[in-house]
Amino acid sequence: MSRGRLWRQGVSQLSAWLPALLMMLFALGSWWLVRNAPKFAAPDSAQAASKDPDYHMREFSVRSFDPSGRLKSEIIGAEGLHYPATDTLEVQQPRIRSHDAKGHPTVATAQRAWSNHDGSELQLFGDARVVREAITASSPRLEFRGEHLHAFVDEDRVRSDQPVELRRGTAVFTGNTFSYDDRGGVAELTGRVRGVLQPRR
Repeated sequence: MSRGRLWRQGVSQLSAWLPALLMMLFALGSWWLVRNAPKFAAPDSAQAASKDPDYHMREFSVRSFDPSGRLKSEIIGAEGLHYPATDTLEVQQPRIRSHDAKGHPTVATAQRAWSNHDGSELQLFGDARVVREAITASSPRLEFRGEHLHAFVDEDRVRSDQPVELRRGTAVFTGNTFSYDDRGGVAELTGRVRGVLQPRR
């Protein structure tokens, strides 16, 4: 067999094996890169599970907006602690203002409050008050008072497993436990329930 024909056969076989050789080269290169890439330390599991706050605020304000940019709620406090394990905010002397879909404000105050990450769920402790000013004659001023109030802002609900005073216009009601659904306009008081209805002037 001539030397030229052997050369052509060798080139032909090399061409057939070239893609496989290149793939093997790329695989080896990738393996080398992965092996020699810098290693990033895994987060400390003890730190990730820590119940200690990760930051502290004084005289602060936190605002929450909906996807269209409308202000949903604002939390103002004298002091705030954020807990990463639960993504909650503890606030001292809070003043919380939220707005419904029509822009009507509701204001909540207390000695202390807990809020979830987006302000849609609030727990108020110590001289807690939630007030919605009158909207129309058929929707008079509404106020809840108690030592503990649990508010679900997006659902327009407030509840408590402790005694609460409910004021609607001039009417005053008290009960041992309480729940209120603003969308349905239904308040439920249980336990020792008392009510005082004032005649309209």
